Order: sequence, then C-alpha cells, then structure tokens
Amino acid sequence: MSLPAPESADEQPVGEILSVVERVIVAPATGVFRRLDGHGGSRGDVIRRGDVIGALQSLGVSTQIQSPFEGVLAGLLVLEGERVRSGQPVAWMTVG
Repeated sequence: MSLPAPESADEQPVGEILSVVERVIVAPATGVFRRLDGHGGSRGDVIRRGDVIGALQSLGVSTQIQSPFEGVLAGLLVLEGERVRSGQPVAWMTVG
C-alpha cells in the first residue's frame, strides 16, 4: 500500500477563516460590581488596553476590572451592585 502523493499548493482545499471581532472582559475576583464614579463605561466608548471599566468590592477591598483588549464597548453584562464570581463575564466589546 502506498501513500498518496502530496497535493501541490494549488490543489489544497480552501478552509474557512474564522475572525471573531467580539471579546469578553471577565471579573478578576469575586465581589460586588461598582461602576466608576457611579457611571462607568457606556456603550460605544472607545476602550484601550488597561482601561478600568469598573471595580469589585469585597470585604472592604476594591479590585479594578481592567480591559485586556482595545476596542469599542458593546455593553456591560452585569448591573451596579450585582455580585459576580471570578471569571464571570462582566462586559463585551468589539475589536478590530
């Protein structure tokens, strides 16, 4: 039994290219979600990598939620005062 000859570059099948333009920002810790100065990010705001979009309050400690991405904020996924878990999505944005 012989193996088939390798296909040339012209004969290789074309695959689907997946380009995901949405990203999710997750909570870095457990706590109660607080918007910045009572307002926080708004839909359509331009967000840069490292920008703080909110904070989590737990046992008197405030943990900032920073965006690891650059893009446009599409919306928050949690409400002011809502308790969230570490790793829970709190916002989503479009990039690229």
